[in-house]
Amino acid sequence: MNDNTSQKLGTLVSDGGPVNVYVWDMDETLILLRSLLNGTYAESFSGSKDVKRGVEIGRMWEKHILKICDDFFFYEQIEECNEPFLDSLRQYDDGKDLSLYDFKQDDFSTPTDDLNKRKLAYRHRAVAHKYEKGLCPFIDSESMNMLDELYNVTDEFTERWLSSARAFLEQCSCVKEESSDGTSAIDQSSQDIHILVTSGALIPSLVKCLLFRLDTFLRHENVYSSIDVGKLQCFKWIKERFNHPKFRFCAIGDGWEECAAAQAMQWPFVKIDLQPDSSHRFPGVTPKTVSYYFAAVYGNSDADSSKE
Repeated sequence: MNDNTSQKLGTLVSDGGPVNVYVWDMDETLILLRSLLNGTYAESFSGSKDVKRGVEIGRMWEKHILKICDDFFFYEQIEECNEPFLDSLRQYDDGKDLSLYDFKQDDFSTPTDDLNKRKLAYRHRAVAHKYEKGLCPFIDSESMNMLDELYNVTDEFTERWLSSARAFLEQCSCVKEESSDGTSAIDQSSQDIHILVTSGALIPSLVKCLLFRLDTFLRHENVYSSIDVGKLQCFKWIKERFNHPKFRFCAIGDGWEECAAAQAMQWPFVKIDLQPDSSHRFPGVTPKTVSYYFAAVYGNSDADSSKE
C-alpha cells in the first residue's frame, strides 16, 4: 500500500460512519463486451436485436483495445508476463527516472530474474502514469471522436447499459468538475471505494477502463487481474488492504467465481443478469438496490438510508 493510499484510508476511517467497498467484475457487469462478441446479449432479446450488429460492435471494441494495448502499454512485450496488479513488483523498482528510458532497447525478457523483474516494474510504473493521465495525451482528436461515437453507439444498442453503470459509480464517488485538461477527479472526501477484480489480463483490463470511461472511478491500484491467482485471492488482498471494522464489502458480478469468493469472505453478492426483464442489470441496479445487500449482512446505517 502506497503512502497516498494509507493517508486516504486513514481519513476515511477517522471521518466516522461505514465505508462501502464495491468489488466489481468487469465484463457483463460494468461493461458489455464478451456477450456482444458471442451474441448472447442480443439473443436474450428474442429477435428484437440484431445479433450481427452486436458482434460488429464488439469486434470494433476489441480492435481498439488491442491497438492501444500494443501501441502505448507495452502489451506486445509483456503479454506473457501478467501480474495480478500493477504494484505487485514494486519491491524491484528502484525509482529510476523513466523520462528518457528506452523501453525498446533495454533487452527485456521473461522476468525470471531480479533484473527483468525490475524492467517489468518500470513498465508497470509507466503504465500507471499513463493511466492516471487518461487517453487524451496519446490519442488524437480524430481517434477520440471515433471512440466517443463507438461508446454512444454501444450505449444505445445496449439500452444504456454503459452509461447506467457509470452513473452508479458516479453517484457513489462525488466526482469533481472537469479541470482545464478535460479530466475529472474523485472528491477525496467520498466515503465509497470502487475496486475492479476481473478475470481478464491486467493491461487490457486497464485499457478497457480507459476506453469505457471508468478510469475516473477506478484508480490503477484498485484494478486486479484474477486470471492467474483466482478471485478469492484477490478478495483476500482487498480485505487486507482495508482491514478495519468500518469497511464494508460487497461483490457485484455475473459469474460463479466471484459469487463463491464472496461467500467464502462472507460478503454480500449482487448477481448481474443479462436478461432484459431482470432488475439486476443496467439500467436497474442502483446504489439503493445494493444498500439492501449491505444491510442484510452488516445492518442498517445512516449511509444506507441516504442512498437514492
